[in-house]
Amino acid sequence: MWPEYNLHGDVSSQYFSALYPQHAHVQVLIYDTELERVVARGKAIPFRWDGTLEDLPAGIDAVGLRALDEPAAPTALSALAAEVAPDQRERGLSAVVLRAMAHAARSAGLAPLVAPVRPSWKERYPLIPIEQYCRWVRDDGLPFDPWMRVHTRLGATVLRPEPGSMRITASVDEWERWTGLALPDDGNYVFPGGLAPLTVTEGVGRYWEPNVWMLHDVR
Repeated sequence: MWPEYNLHGDVSSQYFSALYPQHAHVQVLIYDTELERVVARGKAIPFRWDGTLEDLPAGIDAVGLRALDEPAAPTALSALAAEVAPDQRERGLSAVVLRAMAHAARSAGLAPLVAPVRPSWKERYPLIPIEQYCRWVRDDGLPFDPWMRVHTRLGATVLRPEPGSMRITASVDEWERWTGLALPDDGNYVFPGGLAPLTVTEGVGRYWEPNVWMLHDVR
């Protein structure tokens, strides 16, 4: 469901591995009774947030680590991933996942629901800063990006763009294997599936994946 590089965040395994069993009550599975299988799922983590932009974590890594390290009781829910089986896309299931996440947030007394949205068309424009990209709109006023549009149609609003949301640091050999590209020298590279350039220096590739924070007021 994800580009290979996206599975190798520097710290993402820490918070994704903490979802079960502690936060099982806010995870979502969409089960198709006719197909008799799970067709989509949502992953989320409770965290403490005072509701201000100043206190909003700096992306998905920061919200995940805060959820692990903050001793105070959580006050909000952050989506981490909304995943639809590849053969079940085009059914509108991503919106179903988001509605189920909103219900989980309300049921757990965690409002609002926020999402560090990974814009689905940003990979087409890796050189455009996320701050600029997230402002693009269609003639009807809805976001240019399809995934942001799904959130907006469900009532979400943009809080802020986040250029440094998930950090991925690995050797050039690993990056070449993940991307299928030769990276023969130091420099900045665009690569398949990447939302921003990869910086290669002295045999190490460093990448910050951008996101856009969006807010669902589920109270």
